[in-house]
Amino acid sequence: MPDATDEATPGTVAALVADLRALGVTEGTTLLVHASLGSTGLAPDTLRTALLTAVGDAGTLVVPAFTEDNSDTSSAHLARVRGKTRREAAAFRERMPAFDAATTPSTGMGRLAESVRTHPGAVRSAHPQTSFAALGRRARELTAVHPLHSHLGEDSPLGALAAAGARVLMINVGFAVCTAFHLAEYRVGAPTRSYRCVVKDPDGMARWVEYEDVTLDDSDFDSIGSSFPWGLEQKGQLGGTSARLFPIKDAVDHAESWMTEKRR
Repeated sequence: MPDATDEATPGTVAALVADLRALGVTEGTTLLVHASLGSTGLAPDTLRTALLTAVGDAGTLVVPAFTEDNSDTSSAHLARVRGKTRREAAAFRERMPAFDAATTPSTGMGRLAESVRTHPGAVRSAHPQTSFAALGRRARELTAVHPLHSHLGEDSPLGALAAAGARVLMINVGFAVCTAFHLAEYRVGAPTRSYRCVVKDPDGMARWVEYEDVTLDDSDFDSIGSSFPWGLEQKGQLGGTSARLFPIKDAVDHAESWMTEKRR
């Protein structure tokens, strides 16, 4: 058990759990967490432990474990090959690593996401570009289904999280990275596009796959978040940095209404 000094020291597990309780995180909660720990002083493994402690044995911790380095249709790839000759771009494509759910690091998701993904007992969904990693009671259930054609739709882990009554915890980040809003794009019938990426097949060989899915667009997420109805989220401090907590269902419902009215 932590002593009184530990409880009073910001950034310790006990202090973080106390902050999480004040925000409204209770035992048994299923929590989707987005976090940017740069300049916060928060250690990713300590935060992971605090989150797991707060949700308890009956709860589940989920993080996005997205990857884009294995796709030649991603904006990141197009930026990397800009200015290369056709031969240079082809050679770069040949060297691109194939997605392997067991070993491929997430990209741009932050240190907490990697801490969760690499923790013993973590499970990860199979999508080669928008996977989720999870720990806890419902981890396997929530990540079990993730077809290629549903990055973030109803039959993805995000859809499963919404159906399960999960909450979103955002730590030192704004609504621009609120993944839950993407589920609304499926509900409003957003246009689709072609995606392509390289994956490892069961024999360990690399192969390219192509599929059609919704055109994911987060360019207006800040605007969607700025009109988030008062009273649906709880704001507070977590280890000295800003945090907000809200139900996924409320976020998706709000985004769906906003997109229906304002997206063209």
